[in-house]
Amino acid sequence: MNTYKKRIVDEMLLRKLKGKGAVLIEGPKWCGKTTTAEQISKSILYMANPENKEQNLMLVDINPSLLLKGDTPRLIDEWQIAPKLWDAVRFEVDHRKNEGQFILTGSSLSADKNLITHTGTGRFSFLLMRPMTLFESLESTGEISLKDLFDSKDVNGINKLSLEDIAYLCCRGGWPRSIFMDKDIALDQAFDYYDAVVNSDISRVDGINRESTRVKNLMRSYARNIGSQVSIETLKKDMINNDSFSLDADTVYSYINALKKIFVIEEVPAWNPNLRSKSAIRTSDTRYFIDPSIATAALGLGPDDLISDLNTFGFIFENLCVRDLRVYAESINGNLYHYRDASSLECDAVIHLRNGSYGLIEIKLGGDKLIEEGASNLIKLKNKLDTSKMKNPSFLMVITAAGNYAYRRDDNVYVVPIGCLKN
Repeated sequence: MNTYKKRIVDEMLLRKLKGKGAVLIEGPKWCGKTTTAEQISKSILYMANPENKEQNLMLVDINPSLLLKGDTPRLIDEWQIAPKLWDAVRFEVDHRKNEGQFILTGSSLSADKNLITHTGTGRFSFLLMRPMTLFESLESTGEISLKDLFDSKDVNGINKLSLEDIAYLCCRGGWPRSIFMDKDIALDQAFDYYDAVVNSDISRVDGINRESTRVKNLMRSYARNIGSQVSIETLKKDMINNDSFSLDADTVYSYINALKKIFVIEEVPAWNPNLRSKSAIRTSDTRYFIDPSIATAALGLGPDDLISDLNTFGFIFENLCVRDLRVYAESINGNLYHYRDASSLECDAVIHLRNGSYGLIEIKLGGDKLIEEGASNLIKLKNKLDTSKMKNPSFLMVITAAGNYAYRRDDNVYVVPIGCLKN
């Protein structure tokens, strides 16, 4: 139960510690931030430990440097409980003049900014941690490397996951503790997480009390619209159908902002490439949860429900792929985007690296018809790009849930089951 499974951010954390005096690891609760930091920390301060919490808070006001003494890198867990620690860490980093001094875990987004006087620029590096990918939970074979695709290497792989397996993994999510549990118990964890968000976390983030029924309505509406660019107004109208209170767009926006602060939702920005001809590109962000299990919990769905409703399953599966692709992309210095233009030509995911290389990706449950549709969209978009002003795409790929093999089609579009993919 306590065996640590390696995370992709392990190497990223080590790299960042070599370049900055302190690293802040942010992300949703229960995604493994503290456990990951503990693996390389030489000393640890648990700010939330009930035995020492009051004393720690007193020391923050009286002499915070005492809390920072210890072998390095020193982990300060749940640092946002005492925001003044931020400036104390920055001061220590300045005066020690060494890299890799501190690791902070928690959420800077929920800290009281009035108690922080310095941004930490030049002293802090930032690392966003998400729930586990299928490769990290050892459910993906990892035979197909995203980096290899960018390096134009030929790939092949065998998929071991069935459509039923993918339905289960969407509902279980990537919560580290759940992967060690029996399936029926593991499925409960996302519902418990959802209940905590609705009843507590969304109000605690900034001290503003939010009506739990309204939060549920928003999260259900959001879940019904994942993978789309629906407006706040559309979400509001959907909520009003299930809300006995008056509701305005500002209220909906404030609820969404609170969910972002606690890393429950994470939207995908629009990609804006150079095109051969003028075409209006949609610039709205695409809506996703940070983990697909939050969406299924909000909708009250289980694996059998997804199998019975393949349309809904398709959107939930897309959210799972977006979660994994974000982690894989960031580990190779890339970012994830979405493309849609006025002609309704879409590309579910675009991974763009720092060096200007990029890959175009469509996400489909599987089946010849859907794969053909995805490949056709990718080729259409490729032909729209002005490659005199930007590089040719490094690869075109359709990610599937089902399918026994990963392969490359005659038109050079890769078809890769998510159960074969890694960074």
